[in-house]
Amino acid sequence: MKDKLLRPAFLSGGPSQLCIFPLSFARTGLEPPENVKKECSGEDGDDEKKHKCCNCFGRDTIANAAAAVGPAVVNISVSRGFHGLSAGRSIGSGTIIDADGTILTCAHVVDFQGLSISSKGKVDVTLQDGRVFEGTVVNADLHFDIAIVKIKSKTPLPTAKLGTSNMLRPGDWVVAMGCPLSLQNTITAGIVSCVDRKSSDLGLGGMRREYLQTDCAINAGNSGGPLVNVDGEVIGVNIMKVLAADGLGFAVPIDSVTKIIDHFKKRGRVIRPWLGLKMLDLNDMVVAQLQERDPSFPKVNKGVLVSMVTPGSPADRAGFHPSDVVVEFDGKPVGSIKEIIDIMGDNLGKQLKAVVKRANNATATLTVIPEEANPDM
Repeated sequence: MKDKLLRPAFLSGGPSQLCIFPLSFARTGLEPPENVKKECSGEDGDDEKKHKCCNCFGRDTIANAAAAVGPAVVNISVSRGFHGLSAGRSIGSGTIIDADGTILTCAHVVDFQGLSISSKGKVDVTLQDGRVFEGTVVNADLHFDIAIVKIKSKTPLPTAKLGTSNMLRPGDWVVAMGCPLSLQNTITAGIVSCVDRKSSDLGLGGMRREYLQTDCAINAGNSGGPLVNVDGEVIGVNIMKVLAADGLGFAVPIDSVTKIIDHFKKRGRVIRPWLGLKMLDLNDMVVAQLQERDPSFPKVNKGVLVSMVTPGSPADRAGFHPSDVVVEFDGKPVGSIKEIIDIMGDNLGKQLKAVVKRANNATATLTVIPEEANPDM
């Protein structure tokens, strides 16, 4: 599925390969009607009406969100080459997130997943106001496909505000921004279709990752551009789309990106603890079904089911078995894989106690020591 359907949304090739499609743009210069102004200003004295109007989805909601972030969205162009031979240029997007010239983008936009790049870490960055800078790739995390580029400017740079993605719900309105086909200041709007689309759902191997799924139009060149909420905050980084369908785009949640940036600042790379477990979240309905199939299944209300233990892994050495249900980790009750990952944090070599339930409601306490994950996993 990965090879056939999923493609990063960057553009590669020369001008002769471009196909131009008609695009629609939001109108940003229109004044709202007088009655809308009055309602939002509270001139009628109705506090309840004021609250409802100021939080509603209005004619300028999308335009205002795009206007807040738009100036900080940049075009990133990289020269490609093999053994000194030019192979055209690749084009992606990025977002200036700090006035010091820090730009957030995708690793495949600047690194191209291991292909030889003749630019040797240098990229061309074009702002929407027309300024062009030489950027330097300062760090990248291939696991989540996130990279940081830095530019230097003697004049002020526009920046975008980072929001949070943990409060998103399916159905929330979002805006995808970027430079598809080098067409800067292009925006598309849609909704959040799923807030925790797992990498395994997409046929992607390696360690577990979660993406935001959206039906915003994401096209070639959108990779690295921001996914923005209606408050004008960046809540994701656009990363890929499904070629065989319309309205299936994916973004890295900004909360995950923020953690990656913190790792870059502290250690210069991302530390990911590894246990060697394949797990499944449990809820009341799943537990009831499992108990119906197997009366010896432990009597739990929630927990994390171990479906596979990697031979020779830290979990294997600790004594984990398939069908174990983890109910407590490092002294805290757990009901999801995410909670276990959050508890581990970036701690390596630290002994962690895990309480597991087994067949016939037997209880075992195991001690596991996380190791650093192989970057190629």
